[in-house]
Amino acid sequence: MTHGAAPRRRGRPARTAAETGPAARERILQAARAEFAQRGYDKTSVRGIGKAAGVDAALVHHYFGTKEEVFAAAVEVSFEPALAVPDILGGGREGVGERLVRSFIGVWENPATRAPLLAILRSALTHEAAAKVLRGFLLRRMLERIVADLDVPDSKLRAELAASHMIGIAVLRYVIQVEPLATVEPEEIVAMVAPTLQRYLTEA
Repeated sequence: MTHGAAPRRRGRPARTAAETGPAARERILQAARAEFAQRGYDKTSVRGIGKAAGVDAALVHHYFGTKEEVFAAAVEVSFEPALAVPDILGGGREGVGERLVRSFIGVWENPATRAPLLAILRSALTHEAAAKVLRGFLLRRMLERIVADLDVPDSKLRAELAASHMIGIAVLRYVIQVEPLATVEPEEIVAMVAPTLQRYLTEA
């Protein structure tokens, strides 16, 4: 058999094929969530995320860009259930406060999403880049879209007030664990907070 007829070795290309595509992107994202949860924002690196995902750091940059952008993607996937803005708005203005707080608390009460959310929130409390990502997600991706649809005056301020209320609950209940808020039933929180959010979001 001539040299030209020899089968081409595909060791590196095969690995590259395995590292690219939706499966690789999902592995990177899951690794990023785990790394941020375990190490926090400051101690997590793009190289470390790549190593945990079994890919080169260059591929992490290819899919997500900077560490801040990887963090933003981890925030988005962690809050994915809360992205159902159409569901929150689906019933119109009536009851929007209840639907919003129920969705938010539901994400935190889910054991599958609580750990990465805790890491995200702790990082946001201590690192400005992480805080910027979380602010942007909560305001631009969720609350500003909601208040824009409701067409109320001072919509950005209303969105910020709603965000401050929900983040405050998350900090006290899940991070600092202040009693009795830390152990009260979620439905009791929903019942007490919903009217305030309703007022923020809809009252002229």
